[in-house]
Amino acid sequence: MSTSEVESPLALKRRARRMYRTLHDLYPYAHAELDFRNPFELLIATVLSAQTTDVTVNKVTPELFARWPDAASLAQADRSEVEQVITPTGFFRAKTESVLALSADLVERFDGQVPGRLEDLVTLHGVGRKTANVVLGNAFGVPGITVDTHFGRLVRRFGWTAETDPVKVEHAVGALFEKRDWTMLSHVLIFHGRRLCHARRPACGVCPVAQWCPSYGEGPTDPVVAATLLKFEMAPGRERAWPWDRSDQPQVEG
Repeated sequence: MSTSEVESPLALKRRARRMYRTLHDLYPYAHAELDFRNPFELLIATVLSAQTTDVTVNKVTPELFARWPDAASLAQADRSEVEQVITPTGFFRAKTESVLALSADLVERFDGQVPGRLEDLVTLHGVGRKTANVVLGNAFGVPGITVDTHFGRLVRRFGWTAETDPVKVEHAVGALFEKRDWTMLSHVLIFHGRRLCHARRPACGVCPVAQWCPSYGEGPTDPVVAATLLKFEMAPGRERAWPWDRSDQPQVEG
């Protein structure tokens, strides 16, 4: 698509869905990369994931949840002990305050259980729409769009929306897709942003949606050079081979 073209709403929706289908084929296994066994664990892990990687969070949560497995126990935990456990995630004092207050909220207002409604989740200490949608989509099966830094960068780069406010991005992108696709759409775009469509040097030359992307060329377009930029931020045991034969990279139309 030429950047000088004016795209109709219908054409935008069709292009966006075509790009999503192609990326879904590339990442059919896309999923939340935080380890969790129940809604409480996912909620706490998501709060801890701010300004750090999911891999780092997954290294500290086994001890955290072994010592304080539910809201009641974490609400009563010694602050310094929690800080010591979550120190690797960064901003550990602020995060400790958040998870302790959040746990107290759950105990006092929801009988220690994580609520399954967005309007309730966002009333909890330190929980915004992004965290709420992560929990709803992955722990309760309620479709939601997670607008993290990767998602926001890609939808603007793809020309799906020019909005920068996360709530406006959520609504604008949500209007392009069926509600049932929202959670998987979030996973797929986050996977793509972490592995290929990087903030500084996207691997344009090996991107399967380059032919529909108005930002093609922001990164190296030579397939050999672009292939060196691929990243796989996955915990041990989750690594997957790159799905293309490097000798047969997809060609970009136009």
